[in-house]
Amino acid sequence: MERGAEMKDQEIKKAVREGYARIATQGGSCCSQGTPCCGGSSSAQNISKSVGYTDEDLGAVPDGANLGLGCGNPVALASLKQGEVVLDLGAGGGFDCFLAAKRVGKKGKVIGVDMTPEMVHKARENASRGGYANVEFRLGEIEHLPVADNSVDVVISNCVINLAPDKRKVFSEAFRVLKPGGRMMISDLALLKELPESIRSSVEAYVGCISGAMLRDDYLEAIRKAGLNGVEVVEQTSFPVDLLVNDETARALMKDTQLTPKRLLELAGSVVSLKVEATKPKKRSVSAARK
Repeated sequence: MERGAEMKDQEIKKAVREGYARIATQGGSCCSQGTPCCGGSSSAQNISKSVGYTDEDLGAVPDGANLGLGCGNPVALASLKQGEVVLDLGAGGGFDCFLAAKRVGKKGKVIGVDMTPEMVHKARENASRGGYANVEFRLGEIEHLPVADNSVDVVISNCVINLAPDKRKVFSEAFRVLKPGGRMMISDLALLKELPESIRSSVEAYVGCISGAMLRDDYLEAIRKAGLNGVEVVEQTSFPVDLLVNDETARALMKDTQLTPKRLLELAGSVVSLKVEATKPKKRSVSAARK
């Protein structure tokens, strides 16, 4: 990686870490006290309902675990089974981890990884308060997972991979930690067309879940190139932008890039929320390999 690109990546990571540290300690989402970047409501509960969570889901986790940061419900898609090991990339306050923990049961395990110390601290407090003995939170970057090879049955992630500068490395890491035959079920943002350079180069937009998104086809191809099979878009929906212009992150973005609210809404129309599934190939038998 060139020095300039590496410095840019470090700048992005620093901004994302600082932004989500504020969320962990002050509340709100996507660095604002208003509408989250990945939702369309001022309420974390309503945001979560709008992207696929049920009232039962919302009532099943400790207070403070749901920060309204998601753009989908990967747990519902993952068809989790008793005894499975689940890894959540970008666990935040632990919302999806706690839902997954109930599905895999006492014999299963859930590992949440987040690069923000304040988020990990918050998630651990939530786990302790909720009595989740089968959930563990680890500090680390999703491009460099603190997880052993071939040790996870399911990888989930919710509107986080778009924040990673090197998404191809994230998918490569997901492939590494998955057991043969393991599956990945993620919700994330992608682009239908390229955003203007002013937005793509804006760190404010990156933290706001916008400029970090890849083109949809490139995103899916990056998953395939990591070695995962059966890559399928389970659902694709438009980015909910009805209240975007009232979000503090969006207002900072408009100031930073000289965009009008009307133009920002037009550009947001090229952003979609994807629910994607993929599988790590099973190892071939010795007899099959000899054929």
